[in-house]
Amino acid sequence: MDYSKEPHGVFFLIDNKSFYASVECSQRGLDPLETPLVVLSEQENTNGGLILATSPMAKKLYGISNVSRQRDLPKNDELLIVPPRMNLYIEKNLEINEIFWHYTKEIDCVPYSIDETILDLTYSWRLFGNSPKKVAQQIQRTVRERLGLYTTVGIGSNPLQAKLALDLFAKHASDLVGELDYGNFTDKIWPITELTNVWSIGQRTEKHLHQMGIYSMKDLAHTTPYLLKEEMGIIGTQLLALAWGIDRTNLEKPVRVKNDSLGNSQVLPRDYHKQEEIEVVIQEIGEQVAARLRKRNKQTMCVSLSIGFSYASTQKTGKSRFSQQMKIEPTSDGYKLNHYLIQLFRQNWQQETVRNIAVSFGKLITTQDLQLNLFTSVKKQEKHVILEKTLDNIRAGFGTKALFFGHSLKQGGTMLDRAGLIGGHNGGNSYS
Repeated sequence: MDYSKEPHGVFFLIDNKSFYASVECSQRGLDPLETPLVVLSEQENTNGGLILATSPMAKKLYGISNVSRQRDLPKNDELLIVPPRMNLYIEKNLEINEIFWHYTKEIDCVPYSIDETILDLTYSWRLFGNSPKKVAQQIQRTVRERLGLYTTVGIGSNPLQAKLALDLFAKHASDLVGELDYGNFTDKIWPITELTNVWSIGQRTEKHLHQMGIYSMKDLAHTTPYLLKEEMGIIGTQLLALAWGIDRTNLEKPVRVKNDSLGNSQVLPRDYHKQEEIEVVIQEIGEQVAARLRKRNKQTMCVSLSIGFSYASTQKTGKSRFSQQMKIEPTSDGYKLNHYLIQLFRQNWQQETVRNIAVSFGKLITTQDLQLNLFTSVKKQEKHVILEKTLDNIRAGFGTKALFFGHSLKQGGTMLDRAGLIGGHNGGNSYS
């Protein structure tokens, strides 16, 4: 592979180690690496409490992992169990990124998630140290001294290499720094045979690769490009680039989305058996997404509904979900959109027990125009549009609970309980 024509830069991917748990430890004046602590979500929102974050010591002592349940926790007085405080975590994330802005332009600092950020230091790292690793260690010290948090840093010649350096090497290094570049990439990456350890390769993809006779990253790198594309489409081409450490991403150039869409999804607090209860939640989510459409002056021409079944139902029927969509005339009218969603649900639901609901509106167009129905009076349609905008403005100013539809008071409704949650969990108060 001739790497001379590939972009050569200096990229950091910085991860806040066990972020939620570390923030909670820091707020209590405790060492995040030495304190056994878990962040446990509310029981009423997650059917018995979901472990959102685990400190390194809790993992080491008790074998606890994220996305376990409260029932998996050991009965031990030394283990701290605390509720989530999403507002606090967002606040700390902003403070951390403000530190990063000292080292590069804000446009070259791209949040990858609430606890990971990509930094392009190609043109600035020399201002702060005699090597990229020294600069990474300086950033680590600064975050530790100011916020009491530990960070892990992957360094690469492009964002992909930085991500792999972070996941595969930095998290296991004593100094929490890992490095990859074009010179050492093949030596470090090609021997990997546990393909699911590599970013973007899941179990289904690994199984597919095994069926093709690919059992290592070296095998993947030496597979014929045409075969990979024929078998896996564009994903095959991306996997080949992954195996060679090639990434031509320009952080300053945003990716244009071909098919823009808006959507919300929700894991239900319990198994839903009754049609009326399921339809209440579908309508609540539909109204939320319709409000987002109107806020952006968008209209949708495609309505999508995905219904996920409970574990017991899946075991019984062999079906885990159904997903359907419908092309419609452009609209952002919540009443119309919910009509279409309920229609999709009734056409496809066969009495399965439901645990997950997702609503998406696609094929969006930007317009201020009102699509008139020739069979309804113009004045009536205008009044309806004005009413929806008024409701949106009131909720924007006073919260979603200021005005809501009566069906949210019915059995099964979740909107009132979830109002004010962030990412499905409590925002929380500051520690005192």
